[in-house]
Amino acid sequence: MSPQTQYHKNPEAVSRLNPEQYRVTQQDGTERPFANAYWDNHEPGIYVDVVSGEPLFASVDKYDSHSGWPSFTKPLAKTNVVERQDSSHGMIRTEARSLHGGSHLGHVFNDGPVDKGGLRYCINSASLRFVHLDELENAGYGEYRTLFTSGTNTDTDDK
Repeated sequence: MSPQTQYHKNPEAVSRLNPEQYRVTQQDGTERPFANAYWDNHEPGIYVDVVSGEPLFASVDKYDSHSGWPSFTKPLAKTNVVERQDSSHGMIRTEARSLHGGSHLGHVFNDGPVDKGGLRYCINSASLRFVHLDELENAGYGEYRTLFTSGTNTDTDDK
């Protein structure tokens, strides 16, 4: 997206959420493992916030953690994923939320692939919308096509 693109919590998008998406994104819920849309999606593309449309993760950073949820080694645009301490459920974890949409995404754990930084962004499918590589341009995410060309650096932390 161009620097002029403004992401925000879109009330119309919130009103269109199904009950599970609403529970997860707006009420900090967690969907069931192995029973969600993207845990085993292997198609090329990016994942954006279902509420704001802000780009969050890329399939090039997705891996099978055997947890039953989509897992990523890093965010697509680090500034769009906010991490904060979560002490709910009698444990201390790191919650991941979208910056502009304020959506609860999931949690970050330190048991990811060591060679990729050691983090596992364990994300609820209900908080995501998948944009296939073939649709990136039409959906307004054309700049991310370069992630899928060989030899391209996928580090987009400065976006």
